[in-house]
Amino acid sequence: MLYDILNKTFFQNSIAEYLIALSIFALSIILVRLFKGTVLNRLKTWADNSTGTIDAQLLHNLERTLLPALYFGSFYFAIRGLTLNVALNRAIDVIGIIIITVSGIRFLVIMVDHSLIYLLKAQSNPDKERNLKAIMPILQATIWVIGLIFLLDNLGFQISAVVAGLGVGGIAVALATQALLGDLFSYVAIVFDRPFEIGDFITIGDHAGTIEHIGIKTTRIRSLGGEQLIFANSDLTSSRIQNYKRMASRRVVFKFRVMYHTTSQQLKEIPDIVRQIIENIDDATLDRAHFTRFGDFSLDFEVVYYVTGNDYTKYMNIQQKINLDLKEAFEQRNIEFAYLTKSLYWTKQ
Repeated sequence: MLYDILNKTFFQNSIAEYLIALSIFALSIILVRLFKGTVLNRLKTWADNSTGTIDAQLLHNLERTLLPALYFGSFYFAIRGLTLNVALNRAIDVIGIIIITVSGIRFLVIMVDHSLIYLLKAQSNPDKERNLKAIMPILQATIWVIGLIFLLDNLGFQISAVVAGLGVGGIAVALATQALLGDLFSYVAIVFDRPFEIGDFITIGDHAGTIEHIGIKTTRIRSLGGEQLIFANSDLTSSRIQNYKRMASRRVVFKFRVMYHTTSQQLKEIPDIVRQIIENIDDATLDRAHFTRFGDFSLDFEVVYYVTGNDYTKYMNIQQKINLDLKEAFEQRNIEFAYLTKSLYWTKQ
Protein backbone atom coordinates (compact mmCIF):
# COMPACT_ATOMS: atom_id res chain seq x y z
CA MET A 1 0.00 0.00 0.00
CA LEU A 2 2.74 2.46 1.03
CA TYR A 3 4.80 1.37 -1.96
CA ASP A 4 1.93 2.17 -4.29
CA ILE A 5 1.44 5.60 -2.74
CA LEU A 6 5.13 6.46 -3.00
CA ASN A 7 5.19 5.45 -6.66
CA LYS A 8 2.23 7.57 -7.68
CA THR A 9 3.34 10.12 -10.24
CA PHE A 10 2.43 13.83 -10.36
CA PHE A 11 3.94 16.14 -12.96
CA GLN A 12 6.40 13.46 -14.14
CA ASN A 13 7.75 12.79 -10.64
CA SER A 14 6.74 10.21 -8.03
CA ILE A 15 5.83 11.06 -4.45
CA ALA A 16 9.02 9.32 -3.33
CA GLU A 17 11.08 11.66 -5.52
CA TYR A 18 9.27 14.67 -4.09
CA LEU A 19 9.94 13.40 -0.56
CA ILE A 20 13.62 12.85 -1.35
CA ALA A 21 13.89 16.38 -2.77
CA LEU A 22 12.10 17.80 0.28
CA SER A 23 14.39 15.84 2.61
CA ILE A 24 17.50 17.07 0.81
CA PHE A 25 16.21 20.65 0.96
CA ALA A 26 15.38 20.36 4.68
CA LEU A 27 18.76 18.81 5.47
CA SER A 28 20.55 21.51 3.48
CA ILE A 29 18.65 24.28 5.29
CA ILE A 30 19.58 22.69 8.62
CA LEU A 31 23.23 22.60 7.60
CA VAL A 32 23.12 26.26 6.54
CA ARG A 33 21.48 27.22 9.82
CA LEU A 34 24.09 25.26 11.74
CA PHE A 35 26.83 27.00 9.78
CA LYS A 36 25.28 30.36 10.61
CA GLY A 37 24.68 29.52 14.28
CA THR A 38 28.01 27.89 15.02
CA VAL A 39 30.62 29.31 12.67
CA LEU A 40 29.39 32.79 11.70
CA ASN A 41 27.86 33.71 15.07
CA ARG A 42 30.97 32.60 16.94
CA LEU A 43 33.20 34.52 14.56
CA LYS A 44 31.02 37.62 15.00
CA THR A 45 31.12 37.25 18.78
CA TRP A 46 34.89 36.92 18.66
CA ALA A 47 35.17 39.94 16.36
CA ASP A 48 32.90 42.05 18.60
CA ASN A 49 35.09 41.27 21.61
CA SER A 50 38.32 42.05 19.74
CA THR A 51 39.79 45.45 18.98
CA GLY A 52 39.50 45.04 15.20
CA THR A 53 36.08 46.47 14.31
CA ILE A 54 36.74 45.93 10.63
CA ASP A 55 36.52 42.14 11.15
CA ALA A 56 33.02 42.41 12.64
CA GLN A 57 31.86 44.57 9.74
CA LEU A 58 33.39 42.16 7.24
CA LEU A 59 31.60 39.18 8.80
CA HIS A 60 28.30 41.05 8.80
CA ASN A 61 28.65 41.80 5.09
CA LEU A 62 29.77 38.23 4.45
CA GLU A 63 26.59 36.95 6.09
CA ARG A 64 24.41 39.23 3.95
CA THR A 65 26.01 38.08 0.68
CA LEU A 66 26.78 34.43 1.40
CA LEU A 67 23.59 33.19 3.09
CA PRO A 68 21.17 34.03 0.22
CA ALA A 69 23.43 32.09 -2.16
CA LEU A 70 23.58 29.12 0.26
CA TYR A 71 19.78 29.05 0.69
CA PHE A 72 19.21 29.10 -3.05
CA GLY A 73 21.95 26.50 -3.49
CA SER A 74 20.07 24.22 -1.07
CA PHE A 75 16.88 24.60 -3.10
CA TYR A 76 18.69 24.16 -6.41
CA PHE A 77 20.54 21.03 -5.22
CA ALA A 78 17.30 19.51 -3.89
CA ILE A 79 15.32 19.81 -7.15
CA ARG A 80 18.09 18.52 -9.38
CA GLY A 81 16.70 15.00 -9.00
CA LEU A 82 13.25 16.01 -10.22
CA THR A 83 11.99 16.07 -13.79
CA LEU A 84 10.80 19.61 -14.44
CA ASN A 85 9.19 21.45 -17.31
CA VAL A 86 11.75 22.91 -19.71
CA ALA A 87 10.55 26.48 -19.19
CA LEU A 88 10.48 26.09 -15.40
CA ASN A 89 13.92 24.50 -15.41
CA ARG A 90 15.26 27.38 -17.52
CA ALA A 91 13.67 29.95 -15.21
CA ILE A 92 15.26 28.34 -12.15
CA ASP A 93 18.65 28.30 -13.90
CA VAL A 94 18.33 31.99 -14.78
CA ILE A 95 17.32 32.91 -11.23
CA GLY A 96 20.19 30.85 -9.87
CA ILE A 97 22.74 32.51 -12.18
CA ILE A 98 21.47 35.97 -11.21
CA ILE A 99 21.55 35.26 -7.46
CA ILE A 100 24.98 33.63 -7.55
CA THR A 101 26.49 36.34 -9.76
CA VAL A 102 25.07 39.26 -7.78
CA SER A 103 26.13 37.67 -4.50
CA GLY A 104 29.59 37.05 -5.92
CA ILE A 105 29.92 40.64 -7.12
CA ARG A 106 28.80 42.02 -3.76
CA PHE A 107 31.18 39.72 -1.93
CA LEU A 108 34.09 40.70 -4.21
CA VAL A 109 33.37 44.43 -3.74
CA ILE A 110 33.22 44.00 0.03
CA MET A 111 36.42 41.97 0.14
CA VAL A 112 38.35 44.46 -2.03
CA ASP A 113 37.02 47.41 -0.03
CA HIS A 114 37.80 45.97 3.39
CA SER A 115 41.14 44.47 2.37
CA LEU A 116 42.52 47.76 1.03
CA ILE A 117 41.22 49.78 3.98
CA TYR A 118 42.67 47.23 6.39
CA LEU A 119 46.09 47.47 4.72
CA LEU A 120 46.03 51.27 4.80
CA LYS A 121 44.98 51.36 8.45
CA ALA A 122 47.79 48.97 9.27
CA GLN A 123 50.18 51.54 7.77
CA SER A 124 48.57 54.35 9.83
CA ASN A 125 48.30 56.62 6.81
CA PRO A 126 45.02 58.58 6.96
CA ASP A 127 45.82 60.47 3.75
CA LYS A 128 45.98 57.28 1.68
CA GLU A 129 42.83 56.01 3.34
CA ARG A 130 40.99 59.20 2.40
CA ASN A 131 42.25 58.95 -1.17
CA LEU A 132 41.08 55.34 -1.41
CA LYS A 133 37.61 56.20 -0.15
CA ALA A 134 37.38 58.94 -2.75
CA ILE A 135 38.26 56.61 -5.64
CA MET A 136 36.49 53.50 -4.30
CA PRO A 137 33.12 54.27 -6.02
CA ILE A 138 34.85 54.17 -9.42
CA LEU A 139 36.48 50.84 -8.56
CA GLN A 140 33.15 49.43 -7.34
CA ALA A 141 31.42 50.55 -10.53
CA THR A 142 34.13 48.81 -12.60
CA ILE A 143 33.64 45.54 -10.69
CA TRP A 144 29.85 45.74 -11.17
CA VAL A 145 30.19 46.40 -14.91
CA ILE A 146 32.52 43.42 -15.37
CA GLY A 147 30.23 41.24 -13.26
CA LEU A 148 27.12 42.22 -15.21
CA ILE A 149 28.91 41.49 -18.51
CA PHE A 150 29.78 38.06 -17.11
CA LEU A 151 26.14 37.59 -16.10
CA LEU A 152 24.85 38.50 -19.56
CA ASP A 153 27.31 36.09 -21.13
CA ASN A 154 26.07 33.25 -18.90
CA LEU A 155 22.47 34.12 -19.76
CA GLY A 156 23.21 33.55 -23.45
CA PHE A 157 23.45 37.11 -24.75
CA GLN A 158 25.87 37.91 -27.56
CA ILE A 159 28.35 39.93 -25.53
CA SER A 160 30.46 40.88 -28.57
CA ALA A 161 27.49 42.67 -30.16
CA VAL A 162 26.58 44.32 -26.85
CA VAL A 163 30.15 45.49 -26.25
CA ALA A 164 30.37 46.81 -29.82
CA GLY A 165 27.13 48.73 -29.31
CA LEU A 166 28.37 50.07 -26.00
CA GLY A 167 31.62 51.09 -27.68
CA VAL A 168 29.85 53.18 -30.32
CA GLY A 169 27.51 54.65 -27.73
CA GLY A 170 30.43 55.21 -25.37
CA ILE A 171 32.25 57.27 -27.98
CA ALA A 172 29.18 59.47 -28.46
CA VAL A 173 28.71 59.87 -24.70
CA ALA A 174 32.42 60.63 -24.22
CA LEU A 175 32.30 63.37 -26.85
CA ALA A 176 29.16 64.84 -25.29
CA THR A 177 30.58 64.74 -21.77
CA GLN A 178 34.19 65.57 -22.55
CA ALA A 179 34.32 68.48 -20.10
CA LEU A 180 32.71 66.43 -17.32
CA LEU A 181 35.14 63.55 -17.84
CA GLY A 182 38.05 66.00 -17.85
CA ASP A 183 36.94 67.37 -14.48
CA LEU A 184 36.48 63.82 -13.17
CA PHE A 185 40.01 62.77 -14.15
CA SER A 186 41.33 66.04 -12.72
CA TYR A 187 39.55 65.20 -9.45
CA VAL A 188 41.34 61.84 -9.38
CA ALA A 189 44.66 63.64 -9.99
CA ILE A 190 43.94 66.11 -7.16
CA VAL A 191 42.98 63.33 -4.75
CA PHE A 192 46.10 61.27 -5.36
CA ASP A 193 48.70 63.94 -6.19
CA ARG A 194 47.41 66.29 -3.45
CA PRO A 195 48.65 69.67 -4.76
CA PHE A 196 46.35 71.19 -2.13
CA GLU A 197 43.93 70.10 0.58
CA ILE A 198 40.93 71.55 2.38
CA GLY A 199 42.14 74.44 4.53
CA ASP A 200 45.14 75.35 2.32
CA PHE A 201 45.60 78.96 1.25
CA ILE A 202 46.43 79.11 -2.47
CA THR A 203 46.70 81.62 -5.27
CA ILE A 204 45.64 80.93 -8.86
CA GLY A 205 46.49 83.74 -11.22
CA ASP A 206 44.82 86.87 -9.84
CA HIS A 207 42.67 84.92 -7.35
CA ALA A 208 43.58 83.85 -3.82
CA GLY A 209 41.70 82.11 -1.03
CA THR A 210 41.27 79.10 1.24
CA ILE A 211 40.13 75.70 -0.06
CA GLU A 212 36.66 74.89 1.32
CA HIS A 213 35.49 71.90 -0.73
CA ILE A 214 36.95 69.54 -3.34
CA GLY A 215 34.20 67.96 -5.43
CA ILE A 216 34.11 65.59 -8.36
CA LYS A 217 33.57 68.44 -10.84
CA THR A 218 34.42 71.68 -9.03
CA THR A 219 36.56 73.01 -6.17
CA ARG A 220 35.31 75.87 -3.99
CA ILE A 221 37.61 78.54 -2.60
CA ARG A 222 36.78 81.25 -0.04
CA SER A 223 38.52 84.44 -1.16
CA LEU A 224 40.01 87.11 1.09
CA GLY A 225 37.08 89.37 0.20
CA GLY A 226 34.62 86.81 1.58
CA GLU A 227 33.02 85.65 -1.66
CA GLN A 228 33.16 82.03 -2.80
CA LEU A 229 35.15 81.24 -5.94
CA ILE A 230 34.23 78.09 -7.88
CA PHE A 231 36.81 76.54 -10.20
CA ALA A 232 36.45 73.54 -12.50
CA ASN A 233 38.92 70.85 -11.46
CA SER A 234 40.43 70.79 -14.96
CA ASP A 235 41.18 74.53 -14.66
CA LEU A 236 43.07 73.93 -11.42
CA THR A 237 45.19 71.04 -12.70
CA SER A 238 46.15 73.05 -15.78
CA SER A 239 47.07 76.18 -13.79
CA ARG A 240 50.10 77.18 -11.76
CA ILE A 241 49.09 77.12 -8.11
CA GLN A 242 50.95 78.68 -5.19
CA ASN A 243 50.22 76.82 -1.95
CA TYR A 244 51.19 79.06 0.98
CA LYS A 245 50.12 76.68 3.73
CA ARG A 246 52.97 74.33 2.87
CA MET A 247 55.52 77.13 2.96
CA ALA A 248 58.05 76.34 5.70
CA SER A 249 59.60 79.80 5.46
CA ARG A 250 58.84 82.99 3.55
CA ARG A 251 61.57 84.71 1.52
CA VAL A 252 61.13 88.47 1.66
CA VAL A 253 62.84 90.98 -0.60
CA PHE A 254 62.43 94.69 0.02
CA LYS A 255 64.23 97.80 -1.16
CA PHE A 256 64.74 101.29 0.14
CA ARG A 257 66.54 104.37 -1.13
CA VAL A 258 68.58 107.10 0.54
CA MET A 259 69.52 110.55 -0.62
CA TYR A 260 72.60 111.21 -2.78
CA HIS A 261 74.14 113.47 -0.18
CA THR A 262 74.47 110.48 2.21
CA THR A 263 78.14 110.14 3.12
CA SER A 264 80.28 107.12 2.25
CA GLN A 265 80.68 106.28 5.93
CA GLN A 266 76.90 106.27 6.38
CA LEU A 267 76.48 104.04 3.34
CA LYS A 268 78.91 101.53 4.87
CA GLU A 269 76.94 101.56 8.14
CA ILE A 270 73.52 100.90 6.62
CA PRO A 271 73.95 97.10 5.97
CA ASP A 272 75.11 96.65 9.59
CA ILE A 273 72.12 98.65 10.83
CA VAL A 274 69.76 96.38 8.88
CA ARG A 275 71.57 93.28 10.16
CA GLN A 276 71.27 94.34 13.80
CA ILE A 277 67.56 95.13 13.41
CA ILE A 278 66.66 91.79 11.83
CA GLU A 279 68.84 89.72 14.16
CA ASN A 280 66.91 91.12 17.14
CA ILE A 281 63.55 89.92 15.75
CA ASP A 282 62.31 86.39 16.52
CA ASP A 283 61.57 84.10 13.54
CA ALA A 284 63.46 86.42 11.16
CA THR A 285 66.80 85.51 9.55
CA LEU A 286 68.83 87.89 7.43
CA ASP A 287 70.17 86.59 4.13
CA ARG A 288 71.86 89.72 2.76
CA ALA A 289 71.75 93.53 2.74
CA HIS A 290 73.59 95.40 -0.02
CA PHE A 291 74.05 98.80 -1.61
CA THR A 292 72.93 97.73 -5.08
CA ARG A 293 73.08 100.71 -7.45
CA PHE A 294 73.18 104.39 -8.14
CA GLY A 295 69.65 105.33 -9.09
CA ASP A 296 68.41 108.31 -11.04
CA PHE A 297 67.61 110.24 -7.88
CA SER A 298 68.74 107.91 -5.04
CA LEU A 299 71.24 105.41 -3.71
CA ASP A 300 69.45 102.05 -3.68
CA PHE A 301 69.67 99.20 -1.14
CA GLU A 302 68.21 95.71 -1.34
CA VAL A 303 67.54 93.45 1.66
CA VAL A 304 66.66 89.74 1.65
CA TYR A 305 65.52 87.91 4.78
CA TYR A 306 63.46 84.85 5.75
CA VAL A 307 60.44 84.55 8.04
CA THR A 308 59.87 81.15 9.66
CA GLY A 309 56.37 79.72 8.97
CA ASN A 310 53.58 80.65 6.59
CA ASP A 311 51.55 83.05 8.75
CA TYR A 312 50.99 86.17 6.66
CA THR A 313 50.10 88.32 9.68
CA LYS A 314 53.38 87.39 11.40
CA TYR A 315 55.28 88.34 8.24
CA MET A 316 53.56 91.73 8.10
CA ASN A 317 54.26 92.37 11.80
CA ILE A 318 57.94 91.61 11.26
CA GLN A 319 58.13 93.82 8.17
CA GLN A 320 56.42 96.64 10.05
CA LYS A 321 58.91 96.37 12.93
CA ILE A 322 61.83 96.41 10.49
CA ASN A 323 60.44 99.55 8.82
CA LEU A 324 59.89 101.36 12.12
CA ASP A 325 63.28 100.40 13.56
CA LEU A 326 64.99 101.37 10.31
CA LYS A 327 63.28 104.78 10.31
CA GLU A 328 64.29 105.38 13.91
CA ALA A 329 67.91 104.32 13.30
CA PHE A 330 68.18 106.60 10.27
CA GLU A 331 66.78 109.58 12.20
CA GLN A 332 69.39 109.05 14.90
CA ARG A 333 72.18 109.09 12.27
CA ASN A 334 70.74 111.89 10.10
CA ILE A 335 70.29 109.54 7.15
CA GLU A 336 67.44 110.61 4.88
CA PHE A 337 65.23 108.33 2.76
CA ALA A 338 65.14 109.40 -0.86
CA TYR A 339 62.17 110.73 -2.74
CA LEU A 340 61.79 111.86 -6.32
CA THR A 341 63.68 115.13 -6.67
CA LYS A 342 65.11 117.25 -9.45
CA SER A 343 68.16 119.45 -9.00
CA LEU A 344 68.88 122.43 -11.17
CA TYR A 345 72.48 123.61 -11.47
CA TRP A 346 73.40 127.08 -12.67
CA THR A 347 76.76 127.87 -14.14
CA LYS A 348 78.17 131.24 -15.08
CA GLN A 349 79.37 131.58 -18.63
